[in-house]
Amino acid sequence: MATKIRLARGGSKKRPFYRIVIADERAPRDGNFIEKIGNFNPMVPKDHKERVVISKERAEHWLKVGAQPTDRVQRILSDLGLMEAPKVTEKTKKHLPKAKAQERIKAKEEAALKAEEAAKAAAEAAKAEAEKPAEEPAIEEPAPAEATAEETPSAPEEAPAESEEVSAEPEAAAQEEQPKE
Repeated sequence: MATKIRLARGGSKKRPFYRIVIADERAPRDGNFIEKIGNFNPMVPKDHKERVVISKERAEHWLKVGAQPTDRVQRILSDLGLMEAPKVTEKTKKHLPKAKAQERIKAKEEAALKAEEAAKAAAEAAKAEAEKPAEEPAIEEPAPAEATAEETPSAPEEAPAESEEVSAEPEAAAQEEQPKE
């Protein structure tokens, strides 16, 4: 006789409660069973001690005898350390976004990466500028000699500004003469 370790549903509507039972694989889900080895209550939090109550000795016995657990029971037993976790099979790809939506997601990710790189570059530049003022106090000592050198070029800068104003006046006069003709 092939036996299974599986869940038998109990509880009322929308309030599930499961018994972990050893049953013949041909028996109905909530029908006859050989032995009850524990309970599973999915309505309580995952870290609650009464979520899974199981007799480890009886579960080990039935596993040694050859009873096969269902996927859910195998997951419960793996959490208790009695066996390996079930292998997860690949799902269909219908739940994934379509091609254009995936392109948009990629574009957003690339934009986010570029923004992060720009932020890092700006932070590095700010850090470099923050380090420069620490070096400048040593340079400021000979500053009086540099100040006189800076003042002398400012006088020639004023002269071209005056020449630009003068050159602008003849152009305005030429434009006034053309409409008169």
